Amino acid sequence: MLNVALFGPPGAGKGTQSKLLLDKFNLVYISTGDILREEIKAGTDLGNKAKSIIEKGGLVEDAIIVQIIERKIKQHSDANGFLFDGFPRTLVQAYILEGLLLKLNTTLHCMVSLEVPEDELLARLLNRAGIEGRNDDNREVIEFRLTEYKTKTVPVENFYRDKGIFHPIDGTGSLEDIYQRLRDAIEVSQEKVWRNFVLFGPPGSGKGTQGKLLADKFNMVYISTGGMLREELAKNTEIGRIAAPYMERGTIVPDEITIKLIERKIFESKEHSGFIFKGFPRTIVQAYILDGLLRKMNTAVTSVIDINLPTLESIKRLSARSKTATARSYDLNADLIVARLEEYNEKTLPVAEYYQKQNKYRTINGMGDRETVFDALSETITNALKHVW
Repeated sequence: MLNVALFGPPGAGKGTQSKLLLDKFNLVYISTGDILREEIKAGTDLGNKAKSIIEKGGLVEDAIIVQIIERKIKQHSDANGFLFDGFPRTLVQAYILEGLLLKLNTTLHCMVSLEVPEDELLARLLNRAGIEGRNDDNREVIEFRLTEYKTKTVPVENFYRDKGIFHPIDGTGSLEDIYQRLRDAIEVSQEKVWRNFVLFGPPGSGKGTQGKLLADKFNMVYISTGGMLREELAKNTEIGRIAAPYMERGTIVPDEITIKLIERKIFESKEHSGFIFKGFPRTIVQAYILDGLLRKMNTAVTSVIDINLPTLESIKRLSARSKTATARSYDLNADLIVARLEEYNEKTLPVAEYYQKQNKYRTINGMGDRETVFDALSETITNALKHVW
């Protein structure tokens, strides 16, 4: 999904450019003004509330605005993304949009702002007022609107600049030139959007082997909490020493340790297109933690893929691995194997339900050979990427 906010003062040409961008990127247009007019025309409860406020000369409150935007988004749940025109206009609305998109399991990927000198804006608006015959749009009123825009929206610009997704665009020149600048900025933003996948599956399902192969194929970073912990153990670091007793039993290492390792790995790996997580999250708490870590990087979990495997097959595979050089300490004891599978069912399957509710959960059959399973995983990721920018 690609979500773009089109920013710019009155007269910058947002309406004209919006139409071109909608066609190019296959987005749903969200203009608070248009939606309000639709609600009023339809006579909805929200429309009637807005109408009474507007008729009294007031500004429609944010509580109403956010409700109509949320309704519009939910009406287009299968959309490729959204183009927001005229929202957010204030810092408060910027925070509202952040929370709303987080609730809907997405985010704003870029804000493109049309920058036009004030004297040209004034000329454009006066010309438009003359063409449309609007006597109320005189120089004094227009200058007030431009001043109000600068006063209220500069904090919004700084908000998104700090997030690294604000792109000022030269709004002068031909329509074609301006459109090309907007298009280039959005396409650059697309390249910076990470795709993040979580590999699920019981012990013995082959998550480690498949995760490395998938990371290579899709230019992603493979993050295995178990692998990082074993490195710490081998180096005899403080983290390794703390984690050692948990790893020997094959139980979950305390979250504060895992968080440090994952966060370090994420911040060291910014040149790739995303991450393949194996072994994390294993609990609901860890699912919240991962959401928080990725949100700090202005990204989120794209999809969770479960390599489905019958319990008996898991036991067979783990028993077979115990006789190889890649055996883990917890593979050598039948009781530990059973305990690990029980822990998976108890703590990890609820995480699957968490992602199912977000429509991010996919399942593939893990009973085939390595190539067959890899092909199924690759196809699932490829299909997911078609709907993600």
